[in-house]
Amino acid sequence: MKTIPGSKAEPEKLSGTAADHENRNRETVKMVYKALRDGDTEKLAKVVRVELEWWYHGPPHCQHMKKVLTGESTATQKAFKFRPRRIRAVGDRVMVEGWEGAGEYWVHVWRLKHGIIAQLREYFNTLITVVLRVLEDGDEARLWRSTDRVRVQGSLPDIVLSI
Repeated sequence: MKTIPGSKAEPEKLSGTAADHENRNRETVKMVYKALRDGDTEKLAKVVRVELEWWYHGPPHCQHMKKVLTGESTATQKAFKFRPRRIRAVGDRVMVEGWEGAGEYWVHVWRLKHGIIAQLREYFNTLITVVLRVLEDGDEARLWRSTDRVRVQGSLPDIVLSI
């Protein structure tokens, strides 16, 4: 587990429909990328749990989000710039996809609990398909898949994330 220095995240009170909940989660994650871009660590600390559960798949030298969230990479250093190109919220998860040129493709799958980011799955140069598994009958429904445009840029590993 990774810790964000000075995190003061507090759970939100849930109300409204599932769509309202997904919209709030989506807006929270969008705010994370804006705070990262602006170097606003106070804003990040309000929405990210102190002990963020973090998973990573990709080349070891591309663990950019970990470096930013843990303070290893600072605004004065040349940090990787995350520019989300596609965002989709489903339940308590928000999938975000971005790319820069042919060699830098990433997907983040954020999990929120009570409006606070509790988990991040970071994939770099890896294609993702997110499926929902229905336990009663074992069927799966595809919820999200990496952009086809990225698929033609070369051979990348493809992972299925079952939630």
